[in-house]
Amino acid sequence: MTRLKEFLDSGVNPDEHLDTIAMLASLDYIEKGSPRIAKSIEQELVDQRNSLKLIASENYSSLRVQLAMGNWLTDKYAEGIPFQRYYAGCQNVDEVESYAQELAKKLFNAESCTVQPHSGCDANLAAYLAILAEVIENSKVKELGKPLMQMSHKEYESVRQDFTKARILGMSLKDGGHLTHGFRNNFSGKLFDAYTYGVDPVTERIHYDALRTLAKEVQPHILVAGYSSYSRKVDFSVMRSIADEVGAVLLVDMAHFSGLVAGKVFEEVYDPVAYADVVTSTTHKTLRGPRGGMILSKKRFEEGLKRVCPLAQGGPLEHVIAAKAVAFEEALSKEFQQYAHRIVENAETLARHFLDEGVRVITGGTENHLLVLDVFSSFGLTGKEAEERLYKSGIIVNKNAIPNDSRGVVQTSGIRLGTPAITTLNMGVQEMLEVANFIVRCLKGGDPAKIKADVQRLKARYPLYKGISLGKLCHTN
Repeated sequence: MTRLKEFLDSGVNPDEHLDTIAMLASLDYIEKGSPRIAKSIEQELVDQRNSLKLIASENYSSLRVQLAMGNWLTDKYAEGIPFQRYYAGCQNVDEVESYAQELAKKLFNAESCTVQPHSGCDANLAAYLAILAEVIENSKVKELGKPLMQMSHKEYESVRQDFTKARILGMSLKDGGHLTHGFRNNFSGKLFDAYTYGVDPVTERIHYDALRTLAKEVQPHILVAGYSSYSRKVDFSVMRSIADEVGAVLLVDMAHFSGLVAGKVFEEVYDPVAYADVVTSTTHKTLRGPRGGMILSKKRFEEGLKRVCPLAQGGPLEHVIAAKAVAFEEALSKEFQQYAHRIVENAETLARHFLDEGVRVITGGTENHLLVLDVFSSFGLTGKEAEERLYKSGIIVNKNAIPNDSRGVVQTSGIRLGTPAITTLNMGVQEMLEVANFIVRCLKGGDPAKIKADVQRLKARYPLYKGISLGKLCHTN
């Protein structure tokens, strides 16, 4: 019996479960021709059902979002921008992409938007290049009195050299920033003259006065704000004032917290779109869409950012852009706003419980969707050891460096936890107490098998994609 037939024979009303029916039908079809692939897809669902997903950068997207990616839009090349393509026959993807852009602008109250970046990294690369094209390249074009394509090799080389001398100032990886904010093993640290700022060694928070002093010394072309493992809000009005003082473009990477902006948790000075020149983001994480990227900007940078192709990538993934549009529709709902507020409430509850248990929480708590624990000082474990021990107990986290970490990025002294995914499952404050208890028990040396059994009992109360039956695989541990 196929999964779909088994589901329909269970007596459900098909009209109320169209997304589940579509997904089951696709799984049945894939298994007929590609059983090995189908098994891995199914096993991933089994694994996610049998574990607590606390990866701060992961979530559970809706079946509607997932299904929007699996169609014939993937077959269409669409280099260029809506209604100005290099290929014919793009009228349908033009409609999809322009609609996604309008939804994103409405969701974030943005002046301009492109939804073409394949990822957050691609979004940051395109943003850097577009900003520098406006700030450096255009002035050189005016100086020489000719466009790029008419310049001699020698003339163009002078333009290119100016690009490599461009200075960016972003949050250091070890203090909570991202690889693309100037890390030397990333393109951002290799293509540009990159400088980084950290956090105060005592409070472990951004020290704005120290950052202002550093910015005056560096005189960056681009000041980068945003983070991947920093648990506090950022005052973007202050970041704006620093950028203005040194004549820098303010770029905010809100990949981690864009869902909190869309959900009206981060407002006023904590809303980057109101203050930044350019804002980049992923479309998954707290935004709960497909894996991908987007860029919002002021009108000044709109023309440059229209050229994501050929600036940083080739043809856009229009099937993923369709899924982005679906996610933006979902994020415009009141239900999403309630969800976003619960994400932060759950993270704050976790942090308080850990502090009550004597666990050191970096910055002393959280104001967003994530928190970082110092597991070395609290439990005598490296982050890698803690990650592995928790994994055996059915709890999925990632090791993470902490400020002034002496153990490097392979071992680390900390772990990062996030609440977006378990909040999607409708877990609340009471469940956060259970989750924190599981983690403390595990890191204190509790029996992994017993903890895993408790984890699975909790997960059974909050099933993931509950309409999808996988037969025997459902019972695989």
